Parts: sequence; structure tokens; C-alpha cells
Amino acid sequence: MENPVWDDGIPMISVVGDSFCVPYGMEMVVKKKIHGFKKVHYDVYDTSGNLLLQVDGNVWNLQKKRVMRDPAGLPLLTIRYKLFKWKKEWMVSPGESSEENILFKVEESNPLRLKTRLDVFLEDKKSDKKNHSDFHVNGSFNSLSFKVYRGKSAIAQVNHHFTWGSFCKGKENFRVKVHPEVDYSFIMALLVILDGIDK
Repeated sequence: MENPVWDDGIPMISVVGDSFCVPYGMEMVVKKKIHGFKKVHYDVYDTSGNLLLQVDGNVWNLQKKRVMRDPAGLPLLTIRYKLFKWKKEWMVSPGESSEENILFKVEESNPLRLKTRLDVFLEDKKSDKKNHSDFHVNGSFNSLSFKVYRGKSAIAQVNHHFTWGSFCKGKENFRVKVHPEVDYSFIMALLVILDGIDK
């Protein structure tokens, strides 16, 4: 993917928390590792090598659940896959709270599309607008690279760096670029969800 051209008119987008919105373009390196074909772990770093976020979960369990934590290990988000849905759907809750406490949900727009598209709905939206997504994710045909949009404006871009050597070792890397003042933990949650779809 080409380097993004940011729209300067985008206001702050805080979904998980204001502390994850910074006043400059954020770049992150995401390192994914599968442990023993049972557990998956993501480490998220800034370009200086500082740990920003961690995500853990099961690989093959039908009750797919991922927990995002801060560098100290405190839970920030729980991502749950909803079973028995025609369209794949994920519910995201703050901390390790129950499924009833929803921060946002993510749906696959059309499972028959060759190119992945996800719709993101914030939980505080009014019921009469529930069919209109707040954000959408457009994936590529041949990789896990994607862009996140609010309306027609791109707010983040993820590039998937794939090599067969790393894949055979259970490792994958991503490069993430986030628009200034956009919640980077929210973008990371979308990466984890899209990665789960393609797997």
C-alpha cells in the first residue's frame, strides 16, 4: 500500500480512551507469535521499541476471545467472536467486562465478497441510525493489509509483512500508521479482528 495522505480536518477519535490519542502521526510495529498452535500473542511497539500494547487469546477455540492489555498487563479490551452468525461479528467490551457491556461491534459487510470489508458500530449510536456504520475497514485481495475509514477519510493504514520463513515459525509482522489524534488501541483491535477473519 502507498503511504497515506491524512486529512487535516479530522477531529480527535477516542474510542477506548483519550490517552491513546496522540497529536502526531503514530507508527507502530506489531509482532504476532503463535505458541504451540494453541495460543496467539501480539506485541505492539512504537518505532523506538517501547511496548505499547499486548494481546492474547486462543487459536483454535470456537469461543474466540482476545484480551488487549497495557504494558503493565492491565486489561483494556475484550474482543469476542459471536458464533452462529451468517455474517461474522465481533463484540468489543472495555476491560474484561461481560458481553452485555459493549464498547463497539464489528461486522463483516458481505461474507461473499472476495475483498474483506468490515463495518464498525459504536455502541452509543441511536437506534434509528444503527444500520449506518461509524467506521469501515477495507482489506486487500491478497494480504492482511487494510485501511480504516471514517466516512471517506482514511484514519489508519496497516501493512502486513509476510514471509514463508516467518509464517512456518508461527510469526507475522505488521506495520501500522495512525492519523494524529486517532485512538491507536482501537485500530489495533481492528487489526486483531481482521487477522481472525482471514485465519
